[in-house]
Amino acid sequence: MADPIQPTGRTGSPFLHVEVQLTEAAMAEAFLSALTNRFLPERFFYWSPLSVRAWLALCRDGPYRNFVRSDSLVRASVKPVVQALSSGPIEVISLGAGQGTKDLHLLIALLTPLAKGHRAVTYVPVDASQTLLELACANALKAGVPCQGIKADLADPAHLAALAPRKDGPLRLWLLLGNTLGGFDPPDMLRQLRALLRNDDLLLVDGELHNDAGTKSGYDNELNRAFAMGPLRSIGVKDADGDLMFEPRADLAPGLHRLGKYFQTKVDMTVMVGGEPVTFKAGERIEMNHSGKYSRSAFFSLLDSCGLNPACEWLSEDGRFLMVLSRPGSLPPGG
Repeated sequence: MADPIQPTGRTGSPFLHVEVQLTEAAMAEAFLSALTNRFLPERFFYWSPLSVRAWLALCRDGPYRNFVRSDSLVRASVKPVVQALSSGPIEVISLGAGQGTKDLHLLIALLTPLAKGHRAVTYVPVDASQTLLELACANALKAGVPCQGIKADLADPAHLAALAPRKDGPLRLWLLLGNTLGGFDPPDMLRQLRALLRNDDLLLVDGELHNDAGTKSGYDNELNRAFAMGPLRSIGVKDADGDLMFEPRADLAPGLHRLGKYFQTKVDMTVMVGGEPVTFKAGERIEMNHSGKYSRSAFFSLLDSCGLNPACEWLSEDGRFLMVLSRPGSLPPGG
């Protein structure tokens, strides 16, 4: 990974730097393949301009409580996290950074005179969305933080492995926020991430605690439905063409819950994707990426099983969201 740099254009404004592991051509090809196979992975819900607008509206207007919960916990964690970091330069790597709003709370705190050692700070947001990466980088640069985005697919082990630190690289604070972990296989993701952590690195990770009565209702609202429909609306699918459904799925393991979603067509239809026709029959399902939830005990067991030792924890006021600062512990057998 190249060093984050901040060259300046003729106007004096900083250029945005994004290292590309996941190309737009690969995204377009994968989107066609995904629709053909009737399954939309997580990365496509933040890809098109329509999806980005729907996501930003969801975060801005408040019904998406997980954004509010995660943001409030990051604010609460700022001082303890800064104090827990060793002195010296720090690289903040945010996985699934989105527009980087939550990350800014920590970045700004690390730049204050109260931060240990008046440290040099660089920011590395990682996401599959070019548009959201541009927003994250622009916001960081505006705050005075040197930044380089990385456009990558977190579901690709090769892309994750490419984030491995240099031997002489700075201390790292890894961020996995906004229930991002729940969009993947949590044990697999954390094991891969643990392999990238060095002894003094820290990981700040959060997740939604499962609630039988409230989990589904938290997603089944107008703005979240608009967000979930973004990839399909971007290719001309109308809400009236089918039904968007949310349903609990079989647990990955005790205490590791999943909320699934899918779109079931009510009409025969053909959509054009990159100039290629994709045909659906009435009654077909287009599965969409699930969202993981946890019991509190399962979340801590998950961290422990993946070689991560909790140092601090924070719980949202409504008891529905948990954030944990972890240090690398002993790697599990075979890890």
